[in-house]
Amino acid sequence: MAELNGVRTGPFAAGERVALTDAKGRRHSIVLTPGGTFHTTRGGISHDTLIGAPEGSVVSSAGGSAYLAFRALMEEFTVTMPRGAAVVYPKDAAHILVQTDIFPGARVLEAGAGSGALSIFLLRAIGQHGRLYSYERRADFAAIARRNVESFYGEPHPAWELREGDLVEVIGPEEVDRAFLDMLAPWECIDVVGDVLIAGGMLCCYVATTTQLGRTMDTLRVHGGFTEPKAHELSIREWHAEGLAIRPGHGTSGHTGFLVFARRLAPGVTAPLRRRRPAPGAYGPDYTGPRPAGVPSEPAQG
Repeated sequence: MAELNGVRTGPFAAGERVALTDAKGRRHSIVLTPGGTFHTTRGGISHDTLIGAPEGSVVSSAGGSAYLAFRALMEEFTVTMPRGAAVVYPKDAAHILVQTDIFPGARVLEAGAGSGALSIFLLRAIGQHGRLYSYERRADFAAIARRNVESFYGEPHPAWELREGDLVEVIGPEEVDRAFLDMLAPWECIDVVGDVLIAGGMLCCYVATTTQLGRTMDTLRVHGGFTEPKAHELSIREWHAEGLAIRPGHGTSGHTGFLVFARRLAPGVTAPLRRRRPAPGAYGPDYTGPRPAGVPSEPAQG
């Protein structure tokens, strides 16, 4: 049985998922079944040779090819698990956990759940005594998220509640310490999230385009109940180092999305006006989004 933190130790057991990696770095994921065989182009590998073997073993196919056998790490699981919606990648999830200061026992709101990748990371961080309220509009995505989370943890997680429906319509009354919005129009949910996010609580919005980025940040400024939003973008660059051959690798992970962070102010408190003026042309005649206080509804003439 899996521990509720998703970590398994000791020898491999029947029913576990194991990752096999060949000499070229290609990974294959299998579920161990007594009497089963994993077939490769260099011959089969009996599951029975893995069951009872320690993690980190080397097994050989009938044709003599060697494979490393390890349990999949959480990072590996989330990028290879079945998906309906795109997942929040580990580089972004790690930044979210640190920047929003997720802690054991935290109460967290997440919308939408997508394929459940961020849910898996959040549940590990908040532990059994926290609470994660995940919202997902699409029933098919919610079903995929539920299967992925339960597959990773081995059973339903006691800290997780998955709710189907539009966040604005079905949001619960529970106060939360942290909130995360991963949707096409997070600006439409700022008001309802602000009502349940405690003073000092952190909000993170994940968006894919610069248009969404600008609209989200301007809406947070107009709301007035949040600190000045900050936007981050993360990239990871692998490096190859072998003897004198030291160069950037081919596995660079570039743009996946923008992360917008802001902190909830106390009830009735509004953020001070920004002292800097908007850049010339920042709000042109065709701009239809929200305007921060002090910005005229029409551009100055002349």
